[in-house]
Amino acid sequence: MTEVNKPPRPGGWTRFVTARPRLSLLAALVITALAVLAGSGVADRLGSGGWQDPAAESTYATAALEREFPASQPNLLLLVDSGGSSVDAPSVAAEANRLTARLASERGVEGVGSYWRTKSPALRAEDGREALIAAHLTGDEKAQSDTLDRIAPHYRGAHGPLTVKVGGMVAVRHEMQTTIKEDLARAELIALPVTLVLLVMVFGSAVAAMLPLGIGIVAILGTNAVLRGLTAFTDVSVFALNLTTALGLGLAIDYALFIVRRFREELSTGADPLPAVATTLRTAGRTVLFSALTVAVSLAAMLVFPQYFLRSFAYAGIAVVLLAAAAALILLPAALVLLGRRVDALDLRRLFRRGRGPSRTSGEEGTAWARTAALVMRRAPFFALGTTVVLVLLGLPFQGVRFGTADDRQLPSTAESHVVQQHIRDGFPGNPGGGLEVLAEGRATPAQYAAYKDDMAALPGVLSVDGPLVKGDSAYFTVLPQGEAVDGTAQHLVHELRATKAPFDTEVTGTAAVLVDSKHAIAERLPWAAAFIAVVTLLLVFLLTGSVVIPLQAVVLNALSLTAMFGAVVWVFQDGHLSGLLGFTSPGSIETTLPVLMFCVAFGLSMDYGVFLLSRIKEEYDRTGDHNESVRHGLQRTGGLITAAAVILAVVMVAIGTSRVTNTKMLGLGIALAVLMDAMIVRSLLVPAVMRLTGRATWWAPAPLRRFHARFGLGEGENERPGRGAGAGATGHEVPAESDGEGMADASGGLRTVRRTR
Repeated sequence: MTEVNKPPRPGGWTRFVTARPRLSLLAALVITALAVLAGSGVADRLGSGGWQDPAAESTYATAALEREFPASQPNLLLLVDSGGSSVDAPSVAAEANRLTARLASERGVEGVGSYWRTKSPALRAEDGREALIAAHLTGDEKAQSDTLDRIAPHYRGAHGPLTVKVGGMVAVRHEMQTTIKEDLARAELIALPVTLVLLVMVFGSAVAAMLPLGIGIVAILGTNAVLRGLTAFTDVSVFALNLTTALGLGLAIDYALFIVRRFREELSTGADPLPAVATTLRTAGRTVLFSALTVAVSLAAMLVFPQYFLRSFAYAGIAVVLLAAAAALILLPAALVLLGRRVDALDLRRLFRRGRGPSRTSGEEGTAWARTAALVMRRAPFFALGTTVVLVLLGLPFQGVRFGTADDRQLPSTAESHVVQQHIRDGFPGNPGGGLEVLAEGRATPAQYAAYKDDMAALPGVLSVDGPLVKGDSAYFTVLPQGEAVDGTAQHLVHELRATKAPFDTEVTGTAAVLVDSKHAIAERLPWAAAFIAVVTLLLVFLLTGSVVIPLQAVVLNALSLTAMFGAVVWVFQDGHLSGLLGFTSPGSIETTLPVLMFCVAFGLSMDYGVFLLSRIKEEYDRTGDHNESVRHGLQRTGGLITAAAVILAVVMVAIGTSRVTNTKMLGLGIALAVLMDAMIVRSLLVPAVMRLTGRATWWAPAPLRRFHARFGLGEGENERPGRGAGAGATGHEVPAESDGEGMADASGGLRTVRRTR
């Protein structure tokens, strides 16, 4: 008996999401409105730090010094410009002392000192025209920010013969937080209209184009509410808002594109809206579910790390991915049932060309991708080797990566706190910010302190040792290293200081110590994070395909697709190429947590596109058993879709990359490059070439795993042939002859199908 294509009967999930579509959409509208209220003001509750390991020695020592010796940890600096006079002039000194006394009387301020009180050369510029007032603002990040907002306007600007600028780490964090909020609003204003135009170009229909955008907005607003709730229990970084916008728009658009495209394909075959939704959810819907799981797994790996900067991106990313998938699988089907064939309404392309129907599943697009697929598979060794070599070469600059810490140079050069720190770097003696503080805890005699100080001074790489300053059973020393604040010498000195024996407990902190501890925390947990991503990704792709070869290919090729991103990050942001064009100041290093963040995000997005392609290949292979034809069909059907989705996501990431904060710029532009390379090089050329080379062995799996997949696997194919399991082509089951490379899409975009008899 010959198989006959029957209208699919709506399954349980389809009945659930389409039973009362109007009620579903109304409930979604109410929930979204509540999310707007719940997420309002979320940016004001987020922190701008989180790069340190909270359990590290440097973190403990910093907190102890802030508590016992607040003057040792100034986080507010007032740069006093004498206006051409010497800072030692009587009128200048009198006004500066009044400012110092006034600052010391402010609530939430302690440890106030100045050049005019201490006469310390480190607080006086070498040209004698500028000097510093230093203080420590108490409390957590929120309390410090509130104090700065309250007092800064009263000190910034002209005071008699003096001009004052406000700087220090509190000012840097505050200005960074404000800048990110402003940049995010601008990025949304750029991304939303451009995305809408691109969606109209992809779909033609203005109605169809609005659906993905609506799903993205729901995901973003919902995630803001989740982050707002999380701030009541844990620290969350303000940088996570950028990822919320990028992934909320990008993934929601990806998922909606895939579902709406498949729905329109089903309508074009004559199916009614409800059966078309049923088929769409059983095929594209499962793909969206798998894609969301793989992306969420990649982002969840950041929970392994102790820095709340990384953990915040996991919180935001997992929430936005799951909300985008939920909206695409619940709200979008309800909307499609209500719209039916009106999903193609308002075809704006007719304003510019005549005689073209609204369908994007036929015509030139399918033919072009069919020709690309045929070419790649005919020249598979050339494309496989050539693209691999190119990707490896693009990644070579990453071999010279230097890790550092985030500082004021993340901000634009015109930012006040950046200006203050740059003046200190350029005009003040010593190595500002490069000192190491050694905290000594436990009762000790002056002789013991002196002996320990001599031992530290004798270490290689030490320029000078100051102290101790004693308070009760605690004391601290300041060690100035030779060279830069976080270069190899300073980092080696941290290890030497920690290894120096003393008759009391010692802890080392400072910029280089924070960097050493951060690198250690990441290196210690990175293998666990990588293993988690690899194992869960292998399992998910196996459940989708039933092959043990395809998951291995997916993980390796995904990792290879990220080489260009990492190479560009070092070449541009570390080495400073294109810094003038892109408008940033290169600190000469990459912040330690950024590569981890970029890998997790970009790997997840690469798997997103990989699942789209593999699911369509698997669907066709289950139906025909023809490996080559299945690969060609998968690329033909998804090549344009994946490219369109990648371009739209890249637009969103580039909009994020217009930020004036360097780390955000690096994140946006780097992931935009990774997404484009993955869609246009890896998915379009490398994956089909490798699958052609591995042939029918691509679908191989040992017998126990085939049985496992037959029972627990979640395939997509709606017409899977009886008697066929994973790896049938490589394990002796009946398989039709391989295609000769011809017989691609006909003019209607259809594909010659092998009919089987039961």
